[in-house]
Amino acid sequence: VQLQAFGGGLVQPGGSLRLSCTASGSVNLINAIRWYHQSEPKKARELVATITSGGVTTYVDSVKGRFTISRDNAKNTVYLQMNDLKPEDTDVYYCNALEVTATEVRDYWGQGTLVTVSS
Repeated sequence: VQLQAFGGGLVQPGGSLRLSCTASGSVNLINAIRWYHQSEPKKARELVATITSGGVTTYVDSVKGRFTISRDNAKNTVYLQMNDLKPEDTDVYYCNALEVTATEVRDYWGQGTLVTVSS
């Protein structure tokens, strides 16, 4: 599975961005797509939102009501709509695919996309 993430940029507080994560390869084996954020390379990536192959979505408390994860199966793309952005949302965002087969579970990562929220 290969992932490509797009959509980061500079936005003012209260503004919106939409991140995209497009998957290719063995997409039929993907069990879930997750968005993470990371404030600096030596810190752990933290989960933001998840959407499963069954369409179940979950969010970290800090983004509930502001962020929406969705998918377009025809385009093999998952989106993270980010509204009412705050300076503390500034981070590099990564998408992650969880692949589940009969014998193993694998993680795949896209490249990061930087979101900067600043006036």
